[in-house]
Amino acid sequence: MFKKNRNIAKELEGVPEVEQPKDVVVCKRCKNEVLRENYQRNLYVCPLCGHQSRMSAPQRIEMLCDEGSFKEHDRRLRTLNPLKFKGYTDKIENLHQQTGLTEAVVTGCAKIGGMPVAIGVMDARFLMASMGSVVGEKLARLFEYATRKKLPVVLFTASGGARMHEGIFSLMQMAKVSAAAGKHSQAGLLYITVLTDPTTGGVTASFAMQGDIILAEPRAVIGFAGRRVIEGTIGSKLPAGFQSAEFAQDHGFVDKIVPRGELKETLQRILALHVGHHK
Repeated sequence: MFKKNRNIAKELEGVPEVEQPKDVVVCKRCKNEVLRENYQRNLYVCPLCGHQSRMSAPQRIEMLCDEGSFKEHDRRLRTLNPLKFKGYTDKIENLHQQTGLTEAVVTGCAKIGGMPVAIGVMDARFLMASMGSVVGEKLARLFEYATRKKLPVVLFTASGGARMHEGIFSLMQMAKVSAAAGKHSQAGLLYITVLTDPTTGGVTASFAMQGDIILAEPRAVIGFAGRRVIEGTIGSKLPAGFQSAEFAQDHGFVDKIVPRGELKETLQRILALHVGHHK
Protein backbone atom coordinates (compact mmCIF):
# COMPACT_ATOMS: atom_id res chain seq x y z
CA MET A 1 0.00 0.00 0.00
CA PHE A 2 2.83 2.35 0.90
CA LYS A 3 4.60 1.74 -2.44
CA LYS A 4 1.36 2.18 -4.37
CA ASN A 5 0.66 5.52 -2.71
CA ARG A 6 4.24 6.64 -3.30
CA ASN A 7 3.92 5.81 -7.02
CA ILE A 8 0.70 7.77 -7.28
CA ALA A 9 2.38 10.73 -5.61
CA LYS A 10 5.25 10.48 -8.07
CA GLU A 11 2.86 10.45 -11.03
CA LEU A 12 1.22 13.63 -9.73
CA GLU A 13 4.48 15.55 -9.43
CA GLY A 14 4.32 18.68 -11.51
CA VAL A 15 0.52 18.61 -11.79
CA PRO A 16 -0.76 22.03 -10.62
CA GLU A 17 -3.17 22.04 -7.70
CA VAL A 18 -6.77 22.95 -8.44
CA GLU A 19 -7.29 26.46 -7.14
CA GLN A 20 -10.41 27.17 -5.14
CA PRO A 21 -12.54 30.07 -6.37
CA LYS A 22 -11.74 33.22 -4.40
CA ASP A 23 -15.40 33.65 -3.46
CA VAL A 24 -15.55 30.19 -1.86
CA VAL A 25 -14.18 28.89 1.48
CA VAL A 26 -13.66 25.20 2.23
CA CYS A 27 -14.56 24.37 5.84
CA LYS A 28 -11.65 22.64 7.61
CA ARG A 29 -14.04 20.46 9.58
CA CYS A 30 -16.79 19.27 7.22
CA LYS A 31 -14.83 20.00 3.99
CA ASN A 32 -17.89 21.58 2.37
CA GLU A 33 -17.67 24.70 0.27
CA VAL A 34 -19.25 27.85 1.65
CA LEU A 35 -19.65 31.19 -0.06
CA ARG A 36 -17.05 33.53 1.41
CA GLU A 37 -19.64 36.29 1.79
CA ASN A 38 -21.91 34.02 3.87
CA TYR A 39 -18.94 32.75 5.85
CA GLN A 40 -17.81 36.25 6.79
CA ARG A 41 -21.35 37.37 7.57
CA ASN A 42 -21.61 34.37 9.91
CA LEU A 43 -18.51 35.58 11.82
CA TYR A 44 -16.23 32.94 10.27
CA VAL A 45 -18.41 30.10 11.51
CA CYS A 46 -19.35 27.37 9.01
CA PRO A 47 -23.15 27.57 8.56
CA LEU A 48 -23.23 23.83 7.74
CA CYS A 49 -21.38 22.25 10.68
CA GLY A 50 -20.80 25.12 13.11
CA HIS A 51 -16.99 24.95 12.95
CA GLN A 52 -15.50 28.21 14.24
CA SER A 53 -12.38 29.27 12.38
CA ARG A 54 -9.75 31.32 14.14
CA MET A 55 -10.21 35.07 13.88
CA SER A 56 -7.56 37.76 13.71
CA ALA A 57 -7.33 40.45 16.36
CA PRO A 58 -8.68 43.17 14.03
CA GLN A 59 -11.64 40.94 13.10
CA ARG A 60 -12.54 40.33 16.74
CA ILE A 61 -12.25 44.00 17.61
CA GLU A 62 -14.52 44.91 14.70
CA MET A 63 -17.01 42.21 15.76
CA LEU A 64 -17.22 43.28 19.41
CA CYS A 65 -16.43 46.95 19.84
CA ASP A 66 -18.77 49.83 19.10
CA GLU A 67 -17.92 51.33 15.73
CA GLY A 68 -15.06 53.81 15.89
CA SER A 69 -14.56 53.39 19.64
CA PHE A 70 -11.35 51.33 19.69
CA LYS A 71 -8.11 53.17 20.41
CA GLU A 72 -4.98 51.06 20.32
CA HIS A 73 -2.31 51.23 23.04
CA ASP A 74 1.44 50.63 22.81
CA ARG A 75 1.53 49.86 19.11
CA ARG A 76 5.13 51.09 18.89
CA LEU A 77 6.46 48.53 21.36
CA ARG A 78 8.71 46.24 19.34
CA THR A 79 10.38 42.93 20.13
CA LEU A 80 14.14 42.79 20.58
CA ASN A 81 16.30 39.68 20.49
CA PRO A 82 17.70 39.39 24.04
CA LEU A 83 19.18 35.93 23.51
CA LYS A 84 20.51 36.69 20.02
CA PHE A 85 18.42 33.76 18.77
CA LYS A 86 19.38 33.06 15.15
CA GLY A 87 16.76 34.21 12.64
CA TYR A 88 14.40 35.56 15.32
CA THR A 89 14.62 39.22 14.25
CA ASP A 90 13.92 38.32 10.61
CA LYS A 91 11.00 36.10 11.65
CA ILE A 92 9.40 38.92 13.64
CA GLU A 93 9.81 41.34 10.74
CA ASN A 94 8.32 38.85 8.27
CA LEU A 95 5.32 38.32 10.53
CA HIS A 96 4.90 42.07 10.81
CA GLN A 97 4.80 42.34 7.03
CA GLN A 98 2.37 39.41 6.68
CA THR A 99 -0.09 40.35 9.41
CA GLY A 100 0.29 44.10 9.87
CA LEU A 101 0.78 43.46 13.60
CA THR A 102 3.81 44.50 15.61
CA GLU A 103 3.29 41.66 18.11
CA ALA A 104 1.00 38.77 19.03
CA VAL A 105 -1.46 40.84 21.06
CA VAL A 106 -3.42 44.00 20.32
CA THR A 107 -4.44 46.09 23.33
CA GLY A 108 -6.42 49.27 23.80
CA CYS A 109 -9.59 50.84 25.12
CA ALA A 110 -13.03 50.76 23.52
CA LYS A 111 -16.73 50.65 24.20
CA ILE A 112 -18.93 47.56 24.08
CA GLY A 113 -22.62 48.41 24.08
CA GLY A 114 -21.73 51.95 25.08
CA MET A 115 -19.74 50.81 28.14
CA PRO A 116 -16.00 51.63 28.31
CA VAL A 117 -13.60 48.70 28.64
CA ALA A 118 -9.90 47.93 28.37
CA ILE A 119 -9.54 45.15 25.81
CA GLY A 120 -6.77 42.81 24.69
CA VAL A 121 -6.90 40.30 21.83
CA MET A 122 -4.19 37.70 21.21
CA ASP A 123 -3.66 36.77 17.56
CA ALA A 124 -2.55 33.23 16.68
CA ARG A 125 -1.21 34.33 13.28
CA PHE A 126 1.80 35.86 15.03
CA LEU A 127 4.03 32.98 16.20
CA MET A 128 0.93 31.17 17.51
CA ALA A 129 0.42 34.12 19.89
CA SER A 130 3.34 32.85 21.94
CA MET A 131 4.09 34.89 25.03
CA GLY A 132 7.20 36.99 24.55
CA SER A 133 8.44 40.00 26.51
CA VAL A 134 6.43 42.52 24.47
CA VAL A 135 3.23 40.47 24.76
CA GLY A 136 3.68 40.45 28.53
CA GLU A 137 4.55 44.15 28.67
CA LYS A 138 1.51 45.16 26.63
CA LEU A 139 -0.83 43.07 28.76
CA ALA A 140 0.67 44.33 32.04
CA ARG A 141 0.29 47.90 30.83
CA LEU A 142 -3.31 47.18 29.85
CA PHE A 143 -4.17 46.03 33.37
CA GLU A 144 -2.34 48.99 34.90
CA TYR A 145 -4.22 51.40 32.64
CA ALA A 146 -7.54 49.73 33.50
CA THR A 147 -6.75 49.96 37.22
CA ARG A 148 -5.96 53.70 36.97
CA LYS A 149 -9.06 54.41 34.90
CA LYS A 150 -11.24 51.99 36.91
CA LEU A 151 -12.19 50.02 33.80
CA PRO A 152 -13.15 46.36 33.37
CA VAL A 153 -10.77 44.25 31.29
CA VAL A 154 -11.93 41.92 28.51
CA LEU A 155 -9.13 39.66 27.29
CA PHE A 156 -9.30 37.18 24.41
CA THR A 157 -6.63 34.54 24.90
CA ALA A 158 -5.06 32.35 22.23
CA SER A 159 -1.55 31.01 22.61
CA GLY A 160 0.87 28.18 22.16
CA GLY A 161 2.54 29.20 25.44
CA ALA A 162 5.92 30.72 26.23
CA ARG A 163 8.13 31.85 23.34
CA MET A 164 11.25 29.69 23.19
CA HIS A 165 13.19 32.41 21.33
CA GLU A 166 13.23 34.51 24.51
CA GLY A 167 13.78 31.83 27.14
CA ILE A 168 13.43 33.05 30.73
CA PHE A 169 12.38 36.51 29.51
CA SER A 170 9.24 34.85 28.16
CA LEU A 171 8.52 32.87 31.33
CA MET A 172 8.85 36.03 33.43
CA GLN A 173 5.77 37.46 31.70
CA MET A 174 3.51 34.96 33.47
CA ALA A 175 4.32 36.50 36.86
CA LYS A 176 4.34 40.07 35.56
CA VAL A 177 0.91 39.92 33.94
CA SER A 178 -0.55 37.90 36.82
CA ALA A 179 0.67 40.52 39.31
CA ALA A 180 -0.90 43.34 37.28
CA ALA A 181 -4.15 41.38 37.02
CA GLY A 182 -4.04 40.81 40.78
CA LYS A 183 -3.78 44.55 41.51
CA HIS A 184 -6.68 45.16 39.13
CA SER A 185 -8.71 42.61 41.10
CA GLN A 186 -7.74 44.16 44.44
CA ALA A 187 -9.17 47.44 43.17
CA GLY A 188 -12.54 45.67 42.89
CA LEU A 189 -12.61 45.73 39.10
CA LEU A 190 -14.00 43.16 36.69
CA TYR A 191 -11.80 40.92 34.55
CA ILE A 192 -13.41 38.74 31.86
CA THR A 193 -11.40 36.21 29.90
CA VAL A 194 -12.60 34.63 26.67
CA LEU A 195 -10.65 31.47 25.87
CA THR A 196 -10.33 30.87 22.13
CA ASP A 197 -8.64 28.13 20.13
CA PRO A 198 -5.99 27.32 21.24
CA THR A 199 -5.27 28.59 24.77
CA THR A 200 -2.38 26.52 26.07
CA GLY A 201 0.92 26.56 27.95
CA GLY A 202 1.99 29.40 30.23
CA VAL A 203 -0.95 31.59 29.24
CA THR A 204 -3.37 28.97 30.58
CA ALA A 205 -1.20 28.54 33.68
CA SER A 206 -1.40 32.24 34.50
CA PHE A 207 -3.59 35.14 33.42
CA ALA A 208 -6.04 33.20 31.21
CA MET A 209 -7.46 31.48 34.29
CA GLN A 210 -7.44 34.54 36.56
CA GLY A 211 -10.63 36.02 35.16
CA ASP A 212 -13.55 36.74 37.47
CA ILE A 213 -15.69 35.28 34.70
CA ILE A 214 -14.18 32.80 32.25
CA LEU A 215 -15.94 32.30 28.93
CA ALA A 216 -14.85 30.05 26.08
CA GLU A 217 -15.73 29.47 22.45
CA PRO A 218 -17.16 26.04 21.53
CA ARG A 219 -14.60 23.25 21.00
CA ALA A 220 -11.63 25.52 21.74
CA VAL A 221 -8.50 23.64 22.85
CA ILE A 222 -7.71 24.63 26.45
CA GLY A 223 -4.86 23.10 28.41
CA PHE A 224 -1.28 23.29 29.61
CA ALA A 225 0.97 20.54 28.24
CA GLY A 226 0.13 18.64 25.06
CA ARG A 227 -1.90 15.44 25.12
CA ARG A 228 1.01 13.20 24.11
CA VAL A 229 3.29 14.74 26.75
CA ILE A 230 0.73 14.11 29.49
CA GLU A 231 -0.01 10.55 28.36
CA GLY A 232 3.71 9.81 28.24
CA THR A 233 4.16 11.23 31.74
CA ILE A 234 1.26 9.44 33.45
CA GLY A 235 1.52 6.27 31.37
CA SER A 236 -2.15 6.06 30.44
CA LYS A 237 -4.65 7.33 27.89
CA LEU A 238 -6.58 10.51 28.50
CA PRO A 239 -10.38 10.62 28.14
CA ALA A 240 -12.02 11.63 24.86
CA GLY A 241 -12.50 15.36 24.51
CA PHE A 242 -9.73 16.09 27.01
CA GLN A 243 -8.58 19.74 26.79
CA SER A 244 -11.70 20.87 24.95
CA ALA A 245 -13.73 23.84 26.17
CA GLU A 246 -16.58 21.46 26.94
CA PHE A 247 -14.32 19.24 29.08
CA ALA A 248 -13.00 22.32 30.91
CA GLN A 249 -16.54 23.51 31.64
CA ASP A 250 -17.61 20.08 32.91
CA HIS A 251 -14.69 20.15 35.36
CA GLY A 252 -15.26 23.68 36.63
CA PHE A 253 -12.55 25.59 34.77
CA VAL A 254 -14.90 27.52 32.46
CA ASP A 255 -18.06 29.35 33.53
CA LYS A 256 -19.85 29.35 30.20
CA ILE A 257 -19.30 28.31 26.58
CA VAL A 258 -20.62 31.02 24.29
CA PRO A 259 -21.14 30.63 20.53
CA ARG A 260 -19.49 33.43 18.62
CA GLY A 261 -22.75 34.93 17.42
CA GLU A 262 -23.89 35.39 21.05
CA LEU A 263 -20.62 36.70 22.42
CA LYS A 264 -21.17 40.44 22.08
CA GLU A 265 -24.61 40.27 23.70
CA THR A 266 -23.23 38.10 26.53
CA LEU A 267 -20.41 40.55 27.24
CA GLN A 268 -22.83 43.47 27.17
CA ARG A 269 -25.04 41.79 29.79
CA ILE A 270 -22.09 41.04 32.08
CA LEU A 271 -20.66 44.54 31.72
CA ALA A 272 -24.06 46.14 32.36
CA LEU A 273 -24.39 44.20 35.62
CA HIS A 274 -20.92 45.33 36.63
CA VAL A 275 -21.63 48.99 35.78
CA GLY A 276 -24.89 48.83 37.71
CA HIS A 277 -23.08 47.36 40.73
CA HIS A 278 -20.58 50.24 40.77
CA LYS A 279 -23.09 53.11 40.42
